[in-house]
Amino acid sequence: MALLVIDKLSKRFDDITAVDGVTFEVREGEIYGLLGPNGAGKTTTISLTCGLLKSDDGNVMIEGRNFWTSPQESRKVMGVVPQELALYEELSGRENLEFWGKVAGLTSSDAKTRAGELLESLSLVDRAKDVVSKYSGGMKRRINLGCALMHRPKLLLLDEPTVGIDPQARMNILEFIRGLVAEGVGILYTTHYLEEAESLCDRIGIIDHGKILAEGTLAELQKQIGHDQLFVIEGSFEDVEPNDWPGFEEAFRVIQRTDSQMVVAAKGERDPAECLKQLLSVPVQLENVTLKRPSLNDAFLQLTGRELRE
Repeated sequence: MALLVIDKLSKRFDDITAVDGVTFEVREGEIYGLLGPNGAGKTTTISLTCGLLKSDDGNVMIEGRNFWTSPQESRKVMGVVPQELALYEELSGRENLEFWGKVAGLTSSDAKTRAGELLESLSLVDRAKDVVSKYSGGMKRRINLGCALMHRPKLLLLDEPTVGIDPQARMNILEFIRGLVAEGVGILYTTHYLEEAESLCDRIGIIDHGKILAEGTLAELQKQIGHDQLFVIEGSFEDVEPNDWPGFEEAFRVIQRTDSQMVVAAKGERDPAECLKQLLSVPVQLENVTLKRPSLNDAFLQLTGRELRE
C-alpha cells in the first residue's frame, strides 16, 4: 500500500523552480531514497510533503487523502526529522521527547511512557537527564529522530538525518532506521551520501534541479546506464576528442572524462571481450583498461554531467 503519493509536485520561488513536476510514492515497509546534490530540491520536497510549504501545482496524498483537504489527519500519520536539529538544547533528552510528544497530541502519561521506550531503543537511557547541549552530534541526531517517533507514525520523512556525524554514529542511526522498516514504517529518505542510498534504500529517485531524472532499485538504475558493465580506460586524453575516433561514437558513450581517465559504457548488448578489443585499438596510448559494475555515482554522472557531491 502507498502511504505517500507525490503527484506532479511543483514549487517556484520568484523565477527559480525549486521542485519541477516531481512524482513518486512511498509504500509501507520500504525506504524510498531521494538522492541528489545540495540544492537539488530534496528539502523543498520534504517541506511540501509535510505542509511547511504549499505547492504551486500537484498533489500530496497521505493514505489516499489529499494532504490539504485534511492536514491534521495527515500529520498524525507522519513524523518529520528535519536536516536542522529541532531540539531545545537547554532541556534534557527526555524533556525534549516528552515536549514533542505532547505537541503531537500525546497525554503527559503517554508521552512519559513513550519517551522511556525510545530512550531505551536509541541507547540513551544513561544520558536521558542530561541537557541536550552536552550531547555529541550523533546523540543529538538520535534524539531528533526520537522526537519524530513519539506518536508512532506510519510514515517517516528523514531529511539528511546523518549529516555532520561520525561513521559509528551514522551506522547506529541507519541500523535503527532498518528496524523501523521491519516494523512496517514507510520512509522517505533524502541524502547526498551515495553509500547510504546504495545500502539502505529499496528504491531510489535521482533528483537534480528539482526534477526526478531516474527512478528504480539499485540494480535497475545500474542497468539503465551500462547493461551492468562500464569500462575505465586510463591514458592521456588531453586535447583529444573520442567521438572522432573511428567507430567509437557508434559503439560507446562517455560517462565521465578527465585528462587521464575516461569511464565509458558500451551501447547495446555486446560481448565484453569485443568491447575490450575495440577500446585497445583506439588511437591513444592506453595505460590500463578495467571493467566495473555501474554505481549510483555513474548513473548520476550520466544523467546530470556532474558529481553527486557538487
